[in-house]
Amino acid sequence: MAVDVVTEIQIARPRADVAAFACDPDNATRWYENIESVGWRTPPPLAVGSRLEFVARFLGRRLAYTYEVHEHVVGERFMMSTAQGPFPMETTYGFQDTPGGTRMTLRNRGVPSGFAKVGAPLMERAMRRANHADLRRIKQLLER
Repeated sequence: MAVDVVTEIQIARPRADVAAFACDPDNATRWYENIESVGWRTPPPLAVGSRLEFVARFLGRRLAYTYEVHEHVVGERFMMSTAQGPFPMETTYGFQDTPGGTRMTLRNRGVPSGFAKVGAPLMERAMRRANHADLRRIKQLLER
């Protein structure tokens, strides 16, 4: 069973500001509740091909995985996917101008394997809750 979770939020800040903050890996621990650390596996700046090591806690488990950036259209779209880790995952951010700010879309999708495959429905619900909380947090940080 594939997991595909799309969430979005309206943020009262210009698109360039929202995208710059969200796409900066050094900010990830500030707005992602479950991310404990992010390390650069390739030197900055962020570009297609950059590799980032994330350590997270999700559903009571510690997860370490490496994302590789596959698309980075500054201010519009950012996509990275796991190059290694326990659950093949693709994460995409989208940014659109709206009256009074920016609509930020966060999409996580993947196909769990092994033990994770059995828990896919639970994982999808937990991921949806976490993504909503993360988007509320980035909104709060950027609208201060």
